[in-house]
Amino acid sequence: MDCIFCKIAAGEIPSNKVYEDDKCLAFYDLNPAAKVHVLIIPKEHIASAAEVSKENSALVGHIFSVIPEIAKKLELGGGFRVVTNCGAHAGQSVGHLHFHILGGEQLRMEMC
Repeated sequence: MDCIFCKIAAGEIPSNKVYEDDKCLAFYDLNPAAKVHVLIIPKEHIASAAEVSKENSALVGHIFSVIPEIAKKLELGGGFRVVTNCGAHAGQSVGHLHFHILGGEQLRMEMC
């Protein structure tokens, strides 16, 4: 598979890691939209939120269970936003499910 996030998860492409376990990886976004902008991806390839199913939903639940840990590590106590884009019309630029963790400053409502 020629997926950049699968290659990052496999360690074939370097990333500035924030968190990693056997199921997911979080790393700094190369084009940040906020003072703190981290991406968290499942290591298993899921193309988008449209492909979340009963069979893989526990993985997504796991990701959301570690997001507060990541936010605490990044000192985002003032608040943070978690965003996922699903499909080209929503702005999804990489065909691998990923969540943006944004914070470190007062976020604009236009980013919702």
